[in-house]
Parts: sequence; C-alpha cells; structure tokens
Amino acid sequence: MPTALVTGVTGQDGSFLAEQLLDLGWTVVGVMRRSASPNLWRLEAIADRIALVHGDLLDTGSLVRLLLEHRPDHIYNLAAQ
Repeated sequence: MPTALVTGVTGQDGSFLAEQLLDLGWTVVGVMRRSASPNLWRLEAIADRIALVHGDLLDTGSLVRLLLEHRPDHIYNLAAQ
C-alpha cells in the first residue's frame, strides 16, 4: 500500500485526511512542528496507527531528511501557521 506524508496532521483537515488514508490501508507519516505543548487530541483515535515525526517546512534539510527516511508515494501539505 502507498505511504502518505501529511503535514499539518494535528489540524482538523490533516487529522481527517490521515484517518481516511489509514482506513484505506495506507501508511501515514504525520509531520508536526516542534512546540512546547503539542496539540494531539484530534489524533487520539488513530495514534497507534500513525507515525508522528517532527519537521520544519522552513528548513530544507528537515524536509529532505523526511523524504529520504520515509520515501512517501504521496505528499499532502495541509500545514499552516
């Protein structure tokens, strides 16, 4: 099955997309930014089926590392500041 990299996975749209992809059998890698208090309550239902990783969309090295490490088939950018 395909692997999806979803930025903004802790938001409303990102968490909904992640859940839908998991239900289709996809592997989902959720990218979240580092923060003092991560807001993960939207992911409670799927926390055991998703890989959460830290990444910074403003840091090219961070993005390259994520792409090389996870080799996603699809990338969904739902991150917003």
